[in-house]
Amino acid sequence: MRNLFAIIIVFTLCSCNTEPERLPFMQMEVVENVVDGKTVQDTTFRTIPDFKLYNQDSTVVTLKDFDNAIYVADFFFTTCPTICPIMHRNLLKVYKKYEHNNQVKFASHTIDVKYDKPSVMKAYAKKLGIRTKNWEFLWGTRDEIYALAERNYMVYTKEEAQAPGGFAHQGYLILVDKHKRIRGAYDGTVDEDVHKLMADMDILLKEK
Repeated sequence: MRNLFAIIIVFTLCSCNTEPERLPFMQMEVVENVVDGKTVQDTTFRTIPDFKLYNQDSTVVTLKDFDNAIYVADFFFTTCPTICPIMHRNLLKVYKKYEHNNQVKFASHTIDVKYDKPSVMKAYAKKLGIRTKNWEFLWGTRDEIYALAERNYMVYTKEEAQAPGGFAHQGYLILVDKHKRIRGAYDGTVDEDVHKLMADMDILLKEK
């Protein structure tokens, strides 16, 4: 009985000291500064910069519209004959899980800015079955979209005549926290990655 009591005490102490699980940061930078003649290293976290795009309702959307929420970003085009349909079928599962959670949003950016006008994406969203306003389908100029993809979300995008549909791009789903920092990247065509995304979103929602 004494040994059993000791085991319970140890287990309780270990449980109380367990740190909550946290996700890594995808874009960390170490900056060196000289303070009082000494070199000091500061760790900074890159954040998504502000933008001004239009959604499927032709309404202006900025980064402020994602305040107080985590969100999942991706890059696609509505006539994509390869990975986009798979990505969005999988992302739809994620959307349905968090459909009524106002702390979760989605941002799908079209890379075919000539064809995918807001009205086209509105029809696309309706066909996909989007019923709430927390999934934005975003349109902007080519320079705006491609700069966001490659410089900030770390997703490769390119107009390429030889590629199926005329565009080459990666199918990553990018998880962004409430402070606009990237916390994960997941292959939207792989079921295992999509399940990992949802598990990580649950972790991120608990993060203080």
